[in-house]
Amino acid sequence: MLVVSPGFSVLSEDFAADPYGYFPWLRQSAPVHFEPAIDGYFLSRYQDVRRVLTDHEAFTTETLQVRAEPVMRGPVLAQMTGAEHSAKRKIVVRGFTGQALQDQIRVIRADAAELIAPFLPRGRVDLVNDFGRPLAVYVTLDVLGLDKAHWPQVAAWHSGIAEFITSLVMTPERRRHCLDCAEQLEAYLLPVIEARRRDPGEDLISRLCTAEFDGIAMSNREVTALIINVLAAATEPADKTLALLFRHLIDHPEQLAQVRRDLHLLPAAIAETLRYTPPVQLIPRQAQQDVVFAGGTVPAGATAFCMIGAANRDPDAFTAPDTFDLHRPDLGTARSFTAAAQHLAFGTGLHQCVGAAFARAQIETVAALLLPLLDGVRYSPGFHYRETGLYTRGPAGLSLDFTPVG
Repeated sequence: MLVVSPGFSVLSEDFAADPYGYFPWLRQSAPVHFEPAIDGYFLSRYQDVRRVLTDHEAFTTETLQVRAEPVMRGPVLAQMTGAEHSAKRKIVVRGFTGQALQDQIRVIRADAAELIAPFLPRGRVDLVNDFGRPLAVYVTLDVLGLDKAHWPQVAAWHSGIAEFITSLVMTPERRRHCLDCAEQLEAYLLPVIEARRRDPGEDLISRLCTAEFDGIAMSNREVTALIINVLAAATEPADKTLALLFRHLIDHPEQLAQVRRDLHLLPAAIAETLRYTPPVQLIPRQAQQDVVFAGGTVPAGATAFCMIGAANRDPDAFTAPDTFDLHRPDLGTARSFTAAAQHLAFGTGLHQCVGAAFARAQIETVAALLLPLLDGVRYSPGFHYRETGLYTRGPAGLSLDFTPVG
């Protein structure tokens, strides 16, 4: 275990470079770690994180009024409770399940084939920057029924929104930039919403425009907030998880060979990737009362940051947690994309990620397409792996070489 200095901070460059190296120390020595600079408490033990995410009376999502609502242009699903939450969550979930999901899988496969095609004769691709990031936006735009020709602009706006939500410290200039991105995306969406109200199709925006809650259609503001909610939730983790999956399989060639021989193992490899290196590392909640944990107290009104990466590596929850093993018996592939998941990559409880099944379908579809094409896949000569991000985390790039396809 690392020797940690008395002035340790999760906001430090050392922690950002390798949070996984600090997780054992946090779980053992500072399971309720206070950061005075942001007045926040960081919880790292599995049982504590699960408790925060499932005790909806002691810990609420009120912090999202400050962390998300300004760029979402309205309340997001995670802020809602009761009948409103159930009704609106159901509307969104229907857009990612059943026949809608089967239609999306065909689109995902076509998008992935189109994006990878130029790189196949070259035998080299950056799986993050050349492929994963544009694909994640492509797919989300398809689900929403938006024009893919606009993807660079939508991606830029989304980047600002994601920065606002995931930054723990932000300059006034960056804050203004992020809010500008949100305002421009809202202005782009409003004419689309009005058009879908008049002439709805099969896309998710049309479903939101024609759905009712308590017998009343949702306002433009409510629809806009849910669209941006879906855009952020569907886009942000997807490219990271795909790149992390390939990274772990390349680092474990025997497991890569097994998956190549039997693509039915892909869901297990994806589930283990989500446990081992979850793309969403922090989930915030606000304490409604003083809550005592073994190792410290989170006072009423304070923000508790659930450290998903640390919880998913807790030896009290998983055997040999720092080992990547798609065959591990204590994960359970079948339940890993449901509310019964043992890992916490999708959160848990009332506000578990609505797109878990979609995330599985998307990454599984794309990986199943890529694996036969990327024969002999390996890191490009001179490539140095680096991860970035404190709130969400993934590879800065993933330059891969493979046998060119004629």
